[in-house]
Amino acid sequence: MTRNLADILLNNQEIFQPVVPFDKRKDRLYALDLTADNIELSDVMLGDCRLFSLCLEEKLKQTGARYAIGGYNEHRTVYALHKVFDAANAGEQPRRLHLGTDIWGKPGTAVMAPLDGIVHSFANNDRKGDYGATIILSHQLDGVPFYTLYGHLGLSSIRNLEEGRRIMAGEIFAAFGIPAENGQWSPHLHFQLIVNLGDWYGDYPGVCAFPDREKWLSNSPDPDLILRMNSFIIH
Repeated sequence: MTRNLADILLNNQEIFQPVVPFDKRKDRLYALDLTADNIELSDVMLGDCRLFSLCLEEKLKQTGARYAIGGYNEHRTVYALHKVFDAANAGEQPRRLHLGTDIWGKPGTAVMAPLDGIVHSFANNDRKGDYGATIILSHQLDGVPFYTLYGHLGLSSIRNLEEGRRIMAGEIFAAFGIPAENGQWSPHLHFQLIVNLGDWYGDYPGVCAFPDREKWLSNSPDPDLILRMNSFIIH
């Protein structure tokens, strides 16, 4: 099913609308590495939302990039700083492997639907390090159902929202949240594709244990199949 969905997304890329405001003629992206390889980011900086935000703002200013982006299939040591990613049971591995793409920018940045969808569910996952305000949309493309998840939103994004509401392609339906609303992170959007949502409601793991990597990645294909943003990263 995942391979089929990936093929369908590749064959329909011309129909997808931007998920965030982005001018392909002039806007560029900074690749943000949150692995242990990025020695510029200390645990002190990663653990302090204000310091991290200042560092990120400076990087965007230096590079002239509109957003920072990255994270899919990335093993992130930053999650060791948040208990929400610890192993749930004895003998299990902590969760460190990221399953979506993060787009880092200014609070209040508009979030738009890349294609027509329906609000499946939403919630405020308000533990520190979690998604904060979260929306899941359901879609069908060439007869294949799948889902898109939007995490770290502002609380206004889910206020007065209703399940079953139709969201049109290109419609603004959410915005980046501030740290107090988005799980205590610097403002950004977590965007994730999900093939089989199972019984999850208003939530779905965006990080998995590394030994389970293949299973989880098979159910969450590369978000750039829809975003089509990686080609605009500054190298």
